[in-house]
Amino acid sequence: MIDQLPAAAAAVDCAADVVASATDHLARASTVDGRIAVARLDEHQVLGYDLAHAASAVEGAKVMLEYGERGEVESRLARAFIADAVADLGAKLLGREAVWGVDAGLLAPALPFVEAHRSPEFLESVAGDLERSGTGPSHLPDDFQLAAETFHRFADAEIRPVAEDVHRSNADIPEDLIAGLAELGGFGLSVPEEYGGYATGGEADYLGMVVATEELSWGSLGVGGSLITRPEILTRALVAGGTEEQKQRWLPRIAAGELMVGVTVTEPDYGSDVAGVGTLAKSVDGGFRINGVKTWATFAGRANLLMLLARTDPDRSKSHRGLSLFVVEKDAVPGHAFALEQAEGGKLDGRAINTIGYRGMHSYEVSFSDWFVPADNLVGGDGGLGKGFYLQMEGFENGRLQTAARAVGLMQAAFEAGLTYAQQRVVFGKPVFEYELSRIKLARMAALIQAGRQFSYDVARRMGRGEGTLSASMVKAYVCRSAEWVTREAMQLHGGMGYAEEFPVSRYFVDARVLSIFEGADETLCLRVIARRLAEQALGG
Repeated sequence: MIDQLPAAAAAVDCAADVVASATDHLARASTVDGRIAVARLDEHQVLGYDLAHAASAVEGAKVMLEYGERGEVESRLARAFIADAVADLGAKLLGREAVWGVDAGLLAPALPFVEAHRSPEFLESVAGDLERSGTGPSHLPDDFQLAAETFHRFADAEIRPVAEDVHRSNADIPEDLIAGLAELGGFGLSVPEEYGGYATGGEADYLGMVVATEELSWGSLGVGGSLITRPEILTRALVAGGTEEQKQRWLPRIAAGELMVGVTVTEPDYGSDVAGVGTLAKSVDGGFRINGVKTWATFAGRANLLMLLARTDPDRSKSHRGLSLFVVEKDAVPGHAFALEQAEGGKLDGRAINTIGYRGMHSYEVSFSDWFVPADNLVGGDGGLGKGFYLQMEGFENGRLQTAARAVGLMQAAFEAGLTYAQQRVVFGKPVFEYELSRIKLARMAALIQAGRQFSYDVARRMGRGEGTLSASMVKAYVCRSAEWVTREAMQLHGGMGYAEEFPVSRYFVDARVLSIFEGADETLCLRVIARRLAEQALGG
């Protein structure tokens, strides 16, 4: 019932107090000369990591309190999620009270709520809504609901029919699918209207991207959900720091789907530690010569443009301040390898890295050997020298929000598959869905999915207001971990057939595993972004 939400709010406040106390403890333990020192912070990684996830869950719980006020189904989903989040916090805290600097008794006032709402009886009531309401209504405004339905139809008609074949054969994404998504406007969602896109500035741009990404990911993570992310990352970098000529030159063609984009930032020795990038861009007459190796460059073969982060200042002590951003133009090459040569003598070679999931776009290792890039392709022109790290983060921070949306779409697909199979499969004389354990698993899935969805919407609105950078990292960290559990349990509900390649649920499971790795590995995101910023905020407060 909705009138039980005050008890849920009190439980959230209790959890928030625990997180705040532990954050203060971490900040004090990590301070040197009045500032948070990364070396000291790294001495408390267990606390920092768990605290980052706990703080993220609390933020999601606050969002779900508002969602719960919208109706009875919504209230049950909200209370189920909040009880689960508080219980998870308790599990992290138990036995590590000294590490957290928190008395476990601080959670005691929330325990009656948790006990009532983690009970099988209550979760059975949540399960009772599943056949009628699924994971619950999204409560999107009408225009965004229409957009969601449009992209859902495209995913159902164009992506799902080819998703299994692309995954099983590690094939390329069909060109007609790319053309169809371009016709739908999928590549122009973040491109400003004056450059041929649909972005008008503000919350609508971010929310529209989240909605589209979720629905395309419901179709397939590899074939649909990530297809619009690479153009999004470059687009935001160009909008933030590109010259007017560069915007006019590339953005209209990106929006039209004429130019596909790959991102080359990660290196074999530098993944989430982007500031350590070593690929060198040496200034020469008319431009730059690029030398170095990039890895996990998604879509680099098919791409016409590569967003390249390279070191223009060879002094490695300059760290991220010595990095600049380039747009590398190349021929689109199908398949799993390419070898390109320039008249200027440069070479560009790429080979696809075989992966257990997330197939279709292919992730490449790319080698630059004296590859020439004209000076006009330095993002921001001369004024962009040394600003590459900041420009690529313009795209990457939104990429984290998009990854959360991808996780939600993938979880929704897994939930639907698990529910349908459980309803149809008869074991020991009755459908799998009629067993208590199955119903409670599915109820928890629904709560996690709707929480991830509402949290993503909330962060999108914040980012549209120029806020929400920390929240984007939080939603990415929390929801991607949830996706691993949801897809695993959906697979488990299928029994032996979940392990067979005859059912898409096995693809959902392996696809989900990449979510906590790309766009910022979970550990780095939690320790170097979330925990650090929380500690800095506590110190500043």
